Amino acid sequence: MSGSFGEAAARCSSVAAQSLGWSPGEFWASTPRELAAALHIPHGIGQAEAPSREQIRQMMERDRDG
Repeated sequence: MSGSFGEAAARCSSVAAQSLGWSPGEFWASTPRELAAALHIPHGIGQAEAPSREQIRQMMERDRDG
């Protein structure tokens, strides 16, 4: 993870304001779990497994002209 806590908080606060209409007070009163639920972010997002060799082969087959 790069950047400071302040930078990350500012980005999250902006998303909450734009997507949910939350005020800064509502953002800071919420928990990370509440914010994720309000934005419909599944638990563990960003922790997906890498594609398998077979999945990569299939993607390459579908997009031969790359």
